Amino acid sequence: MITNRTFEEMKVGDSASLVRTFTHRDIELFAAVSGDVNPAHVDPEFAKTDIFHGVIAHGMWGAALISTVLGTELPGPGSIYLDQTLQFRRPVRLGDTVTVTLTVAQKLPPHNRVHLECKVVNQKAEEVITGMATVLAPVEKISRPRVPVPEVRVEEDRTSEALGPRSRHEHSGPGKTSRA
Repeated sequence: MITNRTFEEMKVGDSASLVRTFTHRDIELFAAVSGDVNPAHVDPEFAKTDIFHGVIAHGMWGAALISTVLGTELPGPGSIYLDQTLQFRRPVRLGDTVTVTLTVAQKLPPHNRVHLECKVVNQKAEEVITGMATVLAPVEKISRPRVPVPEVRVEEDRTSEALGPRSRHEHSGPGKTSRA
């Protein structure tokens, strides 16, 4: 079951966490969904030559884990994500285990808004992402069955056309459409 914490139930200092190990499959799935095929993430040969000297996670992969905690734990179902600041402190590398922790920093009663401190640390307790999220917290208790995550298969076709139209950026202006 997924059960939320209502605005009334939350107290400053309350927290929730998620632990996840970053794998090559995470890179494939995130690239497939987002279309972000930056070589720093998907090309090991290129990544060896860049500033980080190896493949790193998409920064927004870590940010997505923050969203996971907001939507499933704190506050959970019924939350409306309003704002997010992020600072990317260190790269997340293949095999790193990250702990995502959200902590209630402030409650704003007039509109049931909550500010949550967001911290993602690696297995060495080094901060990799920090920030602040603002949500509209639920006022009613919600408990729902946890929906199983669907099984996803990523095919190994590496051509640029394999990602299809989502991999192209469409730009339009007065009377024209072009591809970037």
